[in-house]
Amino acid sequence: MSAADFRKYGYAVIDWIADYLDAPEKYPVLPAVQPGEMRSALPQSPPDAAEPMDRILADFQEIIVPANTHWNHPDFMAYFANSATGAGVLGETLAAALNVNAMLWRTSPAATELEELTLDWLRQMIGLPPDFFGVIGDTASSNTLYALAAARELHPELRMREEGMSGRADLPKLVVYCSEEAHSSVDKAVMTLGLGLESLRKIPTDTALRMDPRALSSAVEKDLRAGRIPLAVVATVGTTSTTAIDPVPALAETCARQQMWLHVDASYGGVAAILPEMRWILDGCERADSLVVNPHKWLFTPMDCSALYTRRPELLRRAFRHIPDYLVVTEGEGVTNLMDYGVSLGRRFRALKLWFVIRSFGVDGLRALVGEHIRIARVIAAEISGDPQLELMADVHFSTVVFRHRAAGVSGTALNEHNAALLQRLLSDREIYLSHTRVRGGYALRMAIGNIHTTEAHARRVLDLVKDAGKALL
Repeated sequence: MSAADFRKYGYAVIDWIADYLDAPEKYPVLPAVQPGEMRSALPQSPPDAAEPMDRILADFQEIIVPANTHWNHPDFMAYFANSATGAGVLGETLAAALNVNAMLWRTSPAATELEELTLDWLRQMIGLPPDFFGVIGDTASSNTLYALAAARELHPELRMREEGMSGRADLPKLVVYCSEEAHSSVDKAVMTLGLGLESLRKIPTDTALRMDPRALSSAVEKDLRAGRIPLAVVATVGTTSTTAIDPVPALAETCARQQMWLHVDASYGGVAAILPEMRWILDGCERADSLVVNPHKWLFTPMDCSALYTRRPELLRRAFRHIPDYLVVTEGEGVTNLMDYGVSLGRRFRALKLWFVIRSFGVDGLRALVGEHIRIARVIAAEISGDPQLELMADVHFSTVVFRHRAAGVSGTALNEHNAALLQRLLSDREIYLSHTRVRGGYALRMAIGNIHTTEAHARRVLDLVKDAGKALL
């Protein structure tokens, strides 16, 4: 593509993005397509000859966009809602243009040092101590895996790097602990690391759905008596189902006493600590060995961008560092080579978009947005609590509201089925996108407020639509 053509189509793409980010609600939040429908609308074999960009962009607008679920839509409130912002998109675009591989400092000094700087900015913003070293990964799932891999290096006598786990009769069972509300990425991590799901202990929770420290201590003592090695605890600040906050200070005491690794999954909730009045949510996290927080969840940075912090970077590096001859460099130990802190040799310039976002909004601007989302959630929670047709199913700590529709004379399994049918009705109407979970066995709806376009009016409309759908079902 010539510079002239790139400029022509680049302007067209930027114009489309600008219009889209300005008013994403012009599209329904959920597409009206069936599985396989979009694929069948496109050629099933690649083109032999080059195609004009006009046609490619036309297919994007006419086929791809209508089949897309619009996470940027203000009525997207499923899972953990997020949104791309203009600053982040510009940073992502420039990163694509530079096309660097930040595996070594030498292969991109700018990408390496900007990642170090930007994650230090974020560390300061959420109040972690200066001894936390940060690197960017793709998602919290990967970063939790990396943290647990580093945890194994607490036991060099096991020679995990050198001998692995396969076929070793001399290797005791290593055990990882998390709450029964923890994210499924913990399960996947122990599977991937070869520990097996039998090595994962799901610790019961208290009435607030937080990990029970006494139950954890009891489980650890039981494993010690059985000759197992308690390896790590994964605490959560903002669980996926209900955004519960585990008692990290008490869990840190157990970990310190038993010399276990403490990893904190703050991938969603950790962002709220940029607010001074919310800094308490990370109490005890200064004692964690590692912590993950995702700017792509609630800091208005395009997917993907997950920050892993650790006070033990030497163990994280020991878990992954392996340097073939062709990657030996002369800079020495005074520089950071980001390839040493995970499985990926190739590393995108993810820090650029986060740097753009932080500078574009400023800390005060980001605090205002996050604070407004929390305010809206609390208003909606109060509305639910005062409405006999609705029931709040969990405490509101952040910007996610977990609730259900109450139908007169309906309870138990029938009430669960009623809310499940209600959600399917809402999704089929394609006006809003909520997700679901179960709270103590009860089927619940989740309204996650995290999109930069979502207002109190959008959230209040959800309650009206839920009640209308519930009434129609009855």
